[in-house]
Formats: sequence, structure tokens, C-alpha cells
Amino acid sequence: MSDKEAFYKNLETKLEEHHKFPSTYMFKFIIPNNSRSVALAEELFSPTAAVSFKESKTGKYLSVTGKDRMPSAESVIATYRMAEKIEGLMSL
Repeated sequence: MSDKEAFYKNLETKLEEHHKFPSTYMFKFIIPNNSRSVALAEELFSPTAAVSFKESKTGKYLSVTGKDRMPSAESVIATYRMAEKIEGLMSL
């Protein structure tokens, strides 16, 4: 099992221990401040999610907070996997 797969397996276990699904889950990311990254970040969430962006002091980055209804731990992990595809993204 790769390190990444082990990380996600461990995350799934922790999510199932600490959350009762379905529930609202809060995602936090840092992304480069450009239109492509913003568009890709918005696509991570459902149309009913509460998503906010906050610009860094220098304007180079945006913090993204997304609160979305997740049916399962697997759906949380699927969102993180999609987020990995955004160049320069950092998960918090």
C-alpha cells in the first residue's frame, strides 16, 4: 500500500470514528489566487455548499472554506482526491 493510500485509509477510519454520516463536513484549502484554481475549487462542492474565499495579505493565495453535506467518509475522501488535482493546493 502506498503512503497516500495508507493516509486515506487512516483518514477514513478517523472520519468514521468522529463523524456520524450523513453530515456537514468542513474542508479547508489554500490555493493559488488565479481564476483556474478558483473554478476548480468551486467544482469540488455541491451547489448547496457554503463556500468562502479569503485573499492572503500578499494576494498570491486564497484560503478556501467549504462546508458541504457529505453522505459518507468515502465521499469526503473522494473530495480530497479531486482537490489533489488543483496545482499548488494545500489541504489544511
